[in-house]
Amino acid sequence: MQTLEHKRMPTTLAVTGVVMLALSGCGGDLVAPDSLIEKPGVEGFYNQIASACGHLSLGNQPLNYVINVSNGDDNDYFLDETSKLYYGRIDRTTYATDINGFFPTDKNTPALNCIYAQLDQAPSP
Repeated sequence: MQTLEHKRMPTTLAVTGVVMLALSGCGGDLVAPDSLIEKPGVEGFYNQIASACGHLSLGNQPLNYVINVSNGDDNDYFLDETSKLYYGRIDRTTYATDINGFFPTDKNTPALNCIYAQLDQAPSP
């Protein structure tokens, strides 16, 4: 019986190792790499917005906070919508509608105009 146990253990370890390898490295198509989600050019655009427009607010949050907070819905939504604007996936009207819907105040216009001014100055993606 011991001989059978010793034969099963290496087989079990080998199967476990193959499964772990498949789940960790071989399934790369299941999750998009960061380079496909965020390209370096948009990071510069975020920095440009923070520098020029950071004192302005969307909703009740200063843009500096919205851009630099490390987690949260405000940050995720703003960065996602702004990257779409930067890469031309949405136009300015759609961007304004989306941002105003997520940050509902009537005070977003100065921040939006500043973001558009930065977009006009940004290099093409």
